[in-house]
Parts: sequence; structure tokens; C-alpha cells
Amino acid sequence: MELILKQDVENLGFKDDVVTVKNGYGRNYLIPQGYAHLATPSAKKMLEETLKQRAYKEQKNIDEAKKQAKKLSDIDIKISAKAGAGDKLFGSITNADLTDALAKEGVEIEKKFVTVAGGNIKRLGQYEASLRFHREVVESFSFEVVSEA
Repeated sequence: MELILKQDVENLGFKDDVVTVKNGYGRNYLIPQGYAHLATPSAKKMLEETLKQRAYKEQKNIDEAKKQAKKLSDIDIKISAKAGAGDKLFGSITNADLTDALAKEGVEIEKKFVTVAGGNIKRLGQYEASLRFHREVVESFSFEVVSEA
């Protein structure tokens, strides 16, 4: 079953992508939830026209995302957290904590676009995260979790 996505769907595709999925997944989940609609020939033609018109605006968005990503090279993030014996944290550091730290440095990004390698962080040390500013602009970023004094 061919569908046109109305919004980004995790592990499937981005908005306005034409994807092929199994009939049950499309009929029972994607279409009723409003994530997609059928890719009929007329819908495909309308999508092509829309994408042509959007190409110029898209380039402007990509340039803006690259500017935001370039800011990351100048930033050194250290997130402080309470730690016990063996560098083990009380609680954990999540992508929301990293988003807050980046916002203080002037880089605005939604927490759903931040992926910390390994999920939640439970120990002190150096870590990597990938930040998606745009579907074509994904930047890798390293930060450090340090102990509160």
C-alpha cells in the first residue's frame, strides 16, 4: 500500500514522503491516526506541485539549520548532576536536560530531535548526542556530565 505521509513518522519517513507499507499498518494505524493518506495518482500530482513550490523555502530552512548547527562547534556543554560513589548519578540525564543546557547557550532545538547515544545517562563522563535541526542537517555533539561540588 502506497501512502503519502502528512507528518514525520518515527522509523518510517518524513512529511510528504511517499512510502510503501503493509496494508494493515496503513489501514489500521497510519490513516485513522491522520499520519498519512492514500497515494492516488491525483494525490501524487498535487504532491509534486507542492514540492516544487516549497523547494525555495526549503533551501532557506536548510541554511538556517546549518547556521544553528555551526553554533555547536563553539559550545562546550557541561551538565552538572549529583553523583554518588563510583561516579553513579542520583537520577539520570535525558535529552530534555541536554535541550535545556543548549537553550542556555543560545541553540534552540526541540527535545524530540535530540538523541543521546545509549538513552538515559546514569554515570559521569563524556557522551555523544545527535541533534537533528532539519531532515538533511544532523549534527553530532559531545558533552560532559560532571559532579556537583
